[in-house]
Amino acid sequence: MNAATGYRLGKRAVTRERTRRRILEAAERLYLGRWYDDVSLRSVAAEAGVALQTVVNHFGSKGALLVAVAESVGERIDRRRDEVGPGDAAAGVAMLVDEYEEVGDGIVRMIALEGRVEELSPLLAHGRAVHRRWVERVFADALSAARGAERERRAVMLIAATDVLTWKILRREQRLGRAAAEEAMRESVLALLDRFGSRP
Repeated sequence: MNAATGYRLGKRAVTRERTRRRILEAAERLYLGRWYDDVSLRSVAAEAGVALQTVVNHFGSKGALLVAVAESVGERIDRRRDEVGPGDAAAGVAMLVDEYEEVGDGIVRMIALEGRVEELSPLLAHGRAVHRRWVERVFADALSAARGAERERRAVMLIAATDVLTWKILRREQRLGRAAAEEAMRESVLALLDRFGSRP
């Protein structure tokens, strides 16, 4: 392979990756803004400004595209969650509310379809596992003071207090503003930590 051929192949790979990224970003906007059933590969192609066949060539199916979007969003969320130090309840809740304001409505719609859309169950199970690990890391002091069933009970209570569905109740059902919802979640978490004797 000569230098010119290598250059063309390299340029083609860059173009392909840019196209893939554009499709992913378009799919994320649609999946987070609409019901899963209302998103088609054709609508993703239109949103991305590419041909339908281009989307198919890159991702194959609507389900595979959803998995790719979930992985991309998950990587972004994981980076933010990693920034919260153990024991920093206020920063943890603030970060979660930021996250839920960005992707919460889309996640809630996906939860509503669990059991109906095959690809969603493993994605949601992974999301729940990630949230549990985050809770166990950030609130390690409160959890390490207990053992067995009591530790599990504390973990479950903290998971529920910081879950996206708790945010949904506060923001969408009770119509609290963003700051008020964050305050309510923070107070719930701090009340639990007080009860556990682990408030920072």
